[in-house]
Amino acid sequence: MQYTFYVENAHAQQHIYPPQQELWDADSLGNQRAVVLVNKIADQVTVEVEWRNRNVTSQQKVYVVDSTTQNMVEEVLIDSMSPEKGKITFTTSGRKGIFYIYYLPYKVVGRRNYPDVVYEEQITNKTNEKQLRLSNENDVKVLRLEAVDDFNSNKPMEIIATQKEVEAFRAKHRDKSYLVFPEDRDNPIKMKDYLPQKWAVSTLESTFSREVCIKENYTFQLGLWAKDQALKNIKVTFSKFKSENGDVLPLENFTCFNKEGVDYTGKSFSKTVDVEEGKIQALWCGITIPDNNSAAKYSGAVTILPEGQAPTEIPVELIVSQKKAINGGVNEPWKQTRLNWLNSTLAQENSVIAPYIPLKVEGHTISLLGRKVWLGSNGLPAQIQSFFAEEMTSISKEAKDMIADPFSLNILKENGQHMVADYSGPVFKDLEEGKVSWKSIGKSQELEIVINGSLEFDGFANFEIKVVALQDVELKDIALDIPVYKTSSKYMLGLGYKGQHTPRKIDWKWDVAHKNQDGWWLGSVNSGMQLSLRDQHYERPLNTNFYLQKPLKLPLSWGNDNKGGISMVEDGDVLNVHHYSGDRKMEIGDTLYFNFTLLITPFHTLQTDDQWRDRYYHAYQPVDTVVKSGASIVNIHHANEINPYINYPFIATKEMKAYIDAAHERGLKVKIYNTVREVSNRLYELYPLRSLNHEVFSEGNGGGFSWLQEHLQRNYIAAWYVPRFKDAAIINSGMNRWHNYYVEGMNWLVQNIGIDGIYLDDVAFDRITMKRIKRVLTKQGHPGLIDLHSANQYNERDGYNNSANLYMEHFPYINRLWFGEYFDYEKGSPEFYLTEVSGIPFGLMGEMLQDGGNPWRGMLYGMTNRMPYQEERPDHIWKAWDDFGMEGVNMIGYWVSDSPVKTNHEKVLATVYKKEGKALVSVASWAEDDVRIKLEIDWKSLGIDPNKIKISAPEIQGFQPSKTFDVSDQIPVEKNKGWMLVIE
Repeated sequence: MQYTFYVENAHAQQHIYPPQQELWDADSLGNQRAVVLVNKIADQVTVEVEWRNRNVTSQQKVYVVDSTTQNMVEEVLIDSMSPEKGKITFTTSGRKGIFYIYYLPYKVVGRRNYPDVVYEEQITNKTNEKQLRLSNENDVKVLRLEAVDDFNSNKPMEIIATQKEVEAFRAKHRDKSYLVFPEDRDNPIKMKDYLPQKWAVSTLESTFSREVCIKENYTFQLGLWAKDQALKNIKVTFSKFKSENGDVLPLENFTCFNKEGVDYTGKSFSKTVDVEEGKIQALWCGITIPDNNSAAKYSGAVTILPEGQAPTEIPVELIVSQKKAINGGVNEPWKQTRLNWLNSTLAQENSVIAPYIPLKVEGHTISLLGRKVWLGSNGLPAQIQSFFAEEMTSISKEAKDMIADPFSLNILKENGQHMVADYSGPVFKDLEEGKVSWKSIGKSQELEIVINGSLEFDGFANFEIKVVALQDVELKDIALDIPVYKTSSKYMLGLGYKGQHTPRKIDWKWDVAHKNQDGWWLGSVNSGMQLSLRDQHYERPLNTNFYLQKPLKLPLSWGNDNKGGISMVEDGDVLNVHHYSGDRKMEIGDTLYFNFTLLITPFHTLQTDDQWRDRYYHAYQPVDTVVKSGASIVNIHHANEINPYINYPFIATKEMKAYIDAAHERGLKVKIYNTVREVSNRLYELYPLRSLNHEVFSEGNGGGFSWLQEHLQRNYIAAWYVPRFKDAAIINSGMNRWHNYYVEGMNWLVQNIGIDGIYLDDVAFDRITMKRIKRVLTKQGHPGLIDLHSANQYNERDGYNNSANLYMEHFPYINRLWFGEYFDYEKGSPEFYLTEVSGIPFGLMGEMLQDGGNPWRGMLYGMTNRMPYQEERPDHIWKAWDDFGMEGVNMIGYWVSDSPVKTNHEKVLATVYKKEGKALVSVASWAEDDVRIKLEIDWKSLGIDPNKIKISAPEIQGFQPSKTFDVSDQIPVEKNKGWMLVIE
């Protein structure tokens, strides 16, 4: 079969920004209307409107409005309604003129930012049926169809063909079981269930021909219509594209994004494409025109071959002009020039990212920043050490052992005897500055155990443990045992426990359907580790409101039909952690993967000077307003004039750059909201991504805002909605090629718009993408600041996980935490603050959000809230910092065993900010009532002469009055409050 198609000059549709003013209130009347002219005075008129809209049902209600009076016509009779057309009779009150027929009205239900709409249905009105009759259709004329704005328009690819047109088209091509429609990039294919009128009434001509630029990332579509039967395993091949002078476009520059690509880890993959009978599938193809090809007409073909079908060859001409595309054309994303970003490998290298240092291997020991790992013969850690000082502001030479004995994989036979395996290892495979990997193989008579391990420069380790049955065997258990010193397991996160002192005994079981729990963090301030249990089928679940829609998958190995679990038992100075899988039978050849990941904490020292200097203003406001506030960094959230659409900051780019340039002139840094959990319906690549089926967007029940229902219809999860911009997002499916686009997009924003970093509002990607993001943000000396906000994930809809535990893999690359929404700072214990809010056990510092936090307790960890988010703002505390001179202080937290300043009350804690000759002491209370306390001061350690000192509380608005204390005074501390005291 051979089809031809010629594309006339067309212009891609750039989004109008600022957004168009709507022609009417869509939430009252719907997004579509017919404009009809009544040209004869009559009691009522009948009109047939051919709207060709797939969303219209037989029960759809309509509204008729008199344009002269703007009044709703009360008496309307619907004779028939279908996706093709409707016949409607309405009274005119004896007036001629324009009437509007709104044929998809709906009602908005649900929450403001998570709306749903219900399309209104007809209610039979007996009175109307008696009074109204079908009248002469010549009395009224349809002038045009209108959408509330251009973005809601169905032209041209959502104007459906009529059944009569489809049948005629079928008859014309009755000898073909399927058809292929070449289509320009300007008209993304949008419908799977309906043939567009554009296709049904067209004549397929000789050649698909398009002018392209040198260096351009050019894309086009092939629309497959499975006319008579389902199509399976569709192949797409490209011939040589030659010019008349013999030049050839490189075959490797061609791709079909639906059939092949590069995943977010940098690995190439191929996909199977099937099309159900009667359905339409868009195949997006791309070619980057090389710089060294001459301007000429290049002729070739694309061949479509479904399994068991005849091939269809599409002749294609690419007329390469003299013009060169700038940056591949990606500055014009409405031309789909960024689709090749989906296959990007930008920043995949294992290069070391500051402040980390290259890994160093000596024998079986691997050294990294502030930590050291010894490997046993089985390839598992035999010892892990931390060198971070207790203050967390420096790295010492003194090692702190974290485990009492090596990690051990214990396999019990059915009779309870240990199965002994001899290991040959570890043998190092790859020795890179950023990543070291090794392998160890163990064998017994019954099993072979292959352990592949790797450690990265930031402290992330991955272990793949493959257990293969060499014969049929019945086992009582396969378990991983880790004896952790109590000095490195003082606190815990995970397994259903909030940040707290580690219980003496824990017994936990899997429940992936309801709980986002697969591991734990155990640690102290300056030593710890996080462990997560996985198998080879692990997929990152959805999070932040959507966990239950895509939860964890139970690992076949560790889960073992819910026989597995984790127990922890305190034994003297050790906490024995036992990861068990339970009894099972393995047949010869059976293979199980007992994988786990390990994060060794802390990641780096506290950057206290950055905490005092980098002051956040979290709102889009004029630059002068931000400067006057005392802030040094402004975060631009979404839903404002320069970043209007969630997670797609590529529309108002001129406005954004102008603001950033102005901010830079005043010494401010500017960061923007941009992540991947959900993405705006305004993205130019929406329909190409939808054509990948559920690779990028999660499968779901649809619904949500009207635009989503009318243009996507089904198989998506509706997410955040902003009424001001009619911005309706849908949920990303998880780990996929959109993350490649995200990395490239971030790089473009740094290089072209000048952003200084990003604000992450929860995270829906893993550490691979985070490392890539940090690399492109910090390239060429850019600041690359990343701050992470999280709503409290410890709830039913999020699977009862701790935000800090959930996002710990990202902490090595975060500059500031903002935890967070729905955190209870009044009821939270010091352990909760330390582990779940402050970031300190991981080398980070943070800020408080919900209701402004508790400023007295926050200061124990160097935290305030943000400008201008809450009524009680931090600028008065910032002034107190400046008056004292916080830059250069030595922060000594209450958790430091030999802190020079303590209190005589166990529930009133003190953190010291020490300078030469003076100190700022922050005091905060968890006592049940108002109390009076005394400071216990080691004057020698503090470096201040007690005979020449004064203790004063500077006045800080909203925090404390001015007060002076004697060293022997009892200091009154109100419940849940405290002081900032200057000793000098």
